[in-house]
Amino acid sequence: MVKLKGIKDFLDNELCIFEIEDKSNNGLQVSGVKDVKKIAFAVDACMEVFEKARDFDMVIVHHGISWDDSLKYLTGINYSRVKFLVENNISLYAAHLPLDKHPKHGNNAEFCRIFGLKHIHGFGDYHGQVIGFTGEKEISLNDFVNEINKKLNSSCKVFDFGNERIKNIGVVSGGGSSALNEAIEKGLDCFVTGEVPHQAYQLAKEGKINLIAAGHYATETLGVKALMKLIKDKFDVETVFIDAPTGL
Repeated sequence: MVKLKGIKDFLDNELCIFEIEDKSNNGLQVSGVKDVKKIAFAVDACMEVFEKARDFDMVIVHHGISWDDSLKYLTGINYSRVKFLVENNISLYAAHLPLDKHPKHGNNAEFCRIFGLKHIHGFGDYHGQVIGFTGEKEISLNDFVNEINKKLNSSCKVFDFGNERIKNIGVVSGGGSSALNEAIEKGLDCFVTGEVPHQAYQLAKEGKINLIAAGHYATETLGVKALMKLIKDKFDVETVFIDAPTGL
């Protein structure tokens, strides 16, 4: 058993929660029971996850429920979510950009580790913050896509506008398509993100770059799973990952 404050303070410090500007109000968003024995980890703070975590003391997510003014009014879905957490004494902790960009436990760092990218460098400017990475891996585009599909349980959407043999790869998880221009400017062979908007097609085509949309959800399971291992090793608590895929 460990105190909620101990876990909160550890995560705040480890993820540099209050040093990173974000639309998400990162950190402890709902405070529940003070003594924590069981923690659930998930990508999204939603009723599907909360109901599966009913018997847990805490839920740690990538996408929380408090964004800018999103909890200005506690009505409708906002009310239902907060009510469920409060009635069941469940704490909710969220880490959005801090978990995307973390050099060890983040979504993008984990992608680089899992897929064996070498010579890692920061990449992907987002409002003045670097949240992704580039790395090297010599492989055919087709083999790389198959590897992603297998390891992330994904179904990649591939825009093969570059060379079939790739080496220099950029990664920005989730909705990181804004880094596509940067990937083209840096002459990368391939850019991996979660999802892409309509205009990315012609941009990638004219930029002669391979673009892989590996799934917003799939690419952002990595950080919370890394946090789960970290917390399990650090504290004497039971942990579980709650899978609630969206197919997006």
